[in-house]
Amino acid sequence: MKTALVTGCSSGIGLYTAIALAKDGYAVHATMRDTSKDAEIRSVASKESVDVLVSQLDVSDEASISSAITSIAEQSGTIDVLVNNAGFGQFGAIEDTAMSDFRSQFDTNYFGVVSIIQKVLPYMRSQKSGRIINIGSVVGRMGLPCSPAYISSKFALEGLTECLRYEVDQFNIQATVIEPGVIKTQFIKSMKIAQPSNEVYTNMLNHIMSGLEMMVQMGTDPKVVADAVLDAIHEESMQPRYVVGADANMFVNVKKSRTDAEFEDFMKKEVFPQ
Repeated sequence: MKTALVTGCSSGIGLYTAIALAKDGYAVHATMRDTSKDAEIRSVASKESVDVLVSQLDVSDEASISSAITSIAEQSGTIDVLVNNAGFGQFGAIEDTAMSDFRSQFDTNYFGVVSIIQKVLPYMRSQKSGRIINIGSVVGRMGLPCSPAYISSKFALEGLTECLRYEVDQFNIQATVIEPGVIKTQFIKSMKIAQPSNEVYTNMLNHIMSGLEMMVQMGTDPKVVADAVLDAIHEESMQPRYVVGADANMFVNVKKSRTDAEFEDFMKKEVFPQ
């Protein structure tokens, strides 16, 4: 039985990805920062008649990462699939977002991913195989107002994944980034928001948040992202990236068909009209 390690499994994409992998025959280590929040995944696993192994892993804590990965490798002997999903959103204008909040955002959404990959790669290299899936976002391709910390971390994840693909290909290890649009998850409830310093930023942030809340109601089911992860793993050669969701595909197609300046004008007129 192959082994999969998934981060951020207390809800949403991580939870349903862990379940999908378990149904596909993997021994799944579903990790989360706070294991007292494991009730939902255990309930879903029971309904789906699959087993998942829940363990603690805080992606912003080096000691926690090392301990979890060592334990999983010792239990399983291999780590065949790694899904880096854990993350959160920090919103607010650049001027209003504290440097500590920028650093916290990157500690979780980016540096945690780097650290986990560094600790998993030796096992994958020794077994001469492995699949690494980073859960990014379609906004890893485009900037939006009042979300610079979050979007920058997703841009960074895109670059990291591209570099990783070149480096590990010779070891029969593949990597990709999944780019969902807006997903029906608890993302909004868990996000952190910087206090606006002036009326312009207040209005801009309110517009962004109201639009995001509306898009979540019509968003893509997290199970669709989980299915995309599974489809990527099943491919003989994983693509560099996978776009998931009608909204994400729309933005990508519009961006591809326009110059950068034209796309910016489109976003100002159609998405963020003043």
